[in-house]
Amino acid sequence: MIYLWVKTFHVLFVIAWMSAVFYLPRILVNIAEAGGDAAVKARLQLMGRRLYRFGHNLFGIAFLFGLTLWQGWRVFPQTLPDITSGGHWIDAKLGLVVLLLAHFVWSGRMLKRSEQGGALPSARTLRLMNELPVLVLLGVLFLVLAKPF
Repeated sequence: MIYLWVKTFHVLFVIAWMSAVFYLPRILVNIAEAGGDAAVKARLQLMGRRLYRFGHNLFGIAFLFGLTLWQGWRVFPQTLPDITSGGHWIDAKLGLVVLLLAHFVWSGRMLKRSEQGGALPSARTLRLMNELPVLVLLGVLFLVLAKPF
């Protein structure tokens, strides 16, 4: 039963973090398209800064629950199963999660650049960067559900 609660909270915080991963690049698109409207840019930058900070907190909580699922069996062998024994799907999954985190950090740096008056990539490039996490998440979901290797 504890395993199911830990897993539920992990999934909940991953979903919440992914909303930040998806929305922060969209805020960057809006900033890039705001043109010379300083008030709109300032409001979007404030929203982005708050979302970025909130997203980091969500990632941290999801990470702790995920770490408990991954390695918790070593500390609580009677309560938590070894979910990764004999499989390397977890290695690939963690690699994709690192890519998602790198994308999130990149988005945060673009936001900071914007706040400091620096230029952002084009709105078209930012839209593309907004879509990439969906493909990476698809890979994560497939690995977690299918455990192909």
